[in-house]
Formats: sequence, C-alpha cells, structure tokens
Amino acid sequence: MTPKQLLYLSQADVLNVDLKMAQIIESMEVMFRAKGEGRTEMPPKPGIHPGGGESFLHAMPACIPDLKSAGIKWVSAFPGNPARGLPYIAGLVIYNDFETGLPLAVMDCVWITAKRTGAASAISARHLARPESSVMGMLGCGVQGRSHVEAMNVLFPLKKVLAYDLSEDARKQFATDISRNFDLAVVPVQSPREAVSGCDIVVTAGPMMKTPHATIQAGWLDEGAFASLVDYDSYWQPAAMHEVDKFCTDDKTQFQNTRQGGYFPDIPEVHADLGELATGRKPGRETPEERTLTANLGLALNDMAVAPLIYSKAKDKGIGTWLDL
Repeated sequence: MTPKQLLYLSQADVLNVDLKMAQIIESMEVMFRAKGEGRTEMPPKPGIHPGGGESFLHAMPACIPDLKSAGIKWVSAFPGNPARGLPYIAGLVIYNDFETGLPLAVMDCVWITAKRTGAASAISARHLARPESSVMGMLGCGVQGRSHVEAMNVLFPLKKVLAYDLSEDARKQFATDISRNFDLAVVPVQSPREAVSGCDIVVTAGPMMKTPHATIQAGWLDEGAFASLVDYDSYWQPAAMHEVDKFCTDDKTQFQNTRQGGYFPDIPEVHADLGELATGRKPGRETPEERTLTANLGLALNDMAVAPLIYSKAKDKGIGTWLDL
C-alpha cells in the first residue's frame, strides 16, 4: 500500500478474515468502558427513508480514541428485500486513519453489523442476566438469531435454545445450523410464548416496526429472566415491558432521539445505558429475581470497535483489494 491507497474488503473478504466473536466482545467492552467515562464521540445517527414504510438508510459516524478508531457506517434496512431475494441489511463501513483522517479501508458491513449486534446484547446480558443462564429463547431465526446465539454462548453456559420464527423452514434450518456449529440442544417451537416463558435469556430479532405487532404479553417473561430487544419494541406489548425491574439501552441520547421518531411510545423509565453499566456508574442485576431488559439500538461505536480488527487481520493475511484514492 501507499498513503494514497485504501483497502477494499468485500463481504466474502470480511468473512475470510475469520475474526472470532470473543475478540469482538473484548474490543467492544473496551469501547463501552471508554464511552461510560466520556472518551468517545458519536453524534446521533441521521437517516433518510426512500420508498417509505419501514425502510431506512442511516449514517453512523463515531470515534474511539482508546482504540485509535474513527469512521462511518452507511447502512440500509429494507424489510421488502427478502421477498426480492436481497438482504434486509446492507451497507459499507469506511475506516479512517486516526492521525491523518485519510480513508484506510472500505468494507462490507453486513457481517460486522450481525456480529457486533450480538456482541452488544451479550455484553448487556453480562451485566443484566443471571451468570448461570443456560436456556435461551430466540424469536427470529435469521442472521441476527445466529449471531446472538454465538455471542451468548461465549459468555454464558448455554445448554438449550428454543427457536421461534414465522417460517417453519427458517426454524428447522436454524436448528440444524446451530446444532451443527455449537454444542447446544436446539428446539424449534410452534408459538412465540414457548420461546419466552421458561427461558433465562430471551432475544427478539424480527423487523423493526413503527407499529409493533406486540406479540409478547405481560406474564410471559419469567421472574429472573433477561431480554434483549434487537427489533426495538416490535415484539413487546407495553404491559410486558412495564413488568421489568430494569429497562436499559445502549445509549440514552440515541434512545431519546429514536423515541422522537415514533418508536417506544410506552415504556418504563430507562435505568441505565451500557456505558453506565460497563463502568459501574449504574448497577446491573442486583437480585436473582429481577426481570431485566435492554433495548439496544445499534451504535456506530460498535462498528468502529470492530473495523480496526478487521483491517489489521486483513492486512496480515493479504486479504482484500488495494485501490487508489
């Protein structure tokens, strides 16, 4: 490379780097501690909405001095894409040199988005779930479902996953894939409640909707359970959320901006964000009986905690294509 070149990493290139979930979690934990101590920069993400409906494109810049990382993700989410044979999530990460600002790399964001989202939920669970949690309920058996099982399996002694999806084929394929890749019993279930009640950890990962279908009802989430709402409040009735003892998020400012956009109209008071939990400024789980919940929105800081790892390993392995600026 020269100072006037950048590394292009396709989706296949990013996958071939073979970055492990444990490494992603470790880097993101460094970032969340720095965030909680005020050593990061992340403006609220602006968005546009071509095509209307639930579709959006978001610009997500962030800077993490502790990791010497700076850059931006340009990401789309179009719920109608799977019916076209296209991915629901797509986009690019631009990773910049921390000292000069020059772009060092442009990389596909799909793998990064999946893995860092699962990692953020797992880090939240480290503070909010019972450490002995072994039964996980997964509602939504797509990309996020897989990454969340992988991430939770790094930090918790999982033994069984109860998997629900509207598509029976998706449930069955998920069970096959997870059973093959992890030493876990995976049980496809026929109803959403079977993936909530009786579980230590519950994750909902359907499409994000301004008008929630609100399937999960009060009384479903067990005493002592933890839930991560990857799809905002789409799956949850307000009464079910108001049952929890601690309602958390990944960033309070971004959460309030999201609420102004029409999401989360009826929720409990926010107890803490992940930076506050990571630094101990706010307590996480305090008793085995507490019901806890996090609604992580997905932070640009997450992506910028992963991008330098991808870039460094890609260079070491000779992966990617060098392009002139």
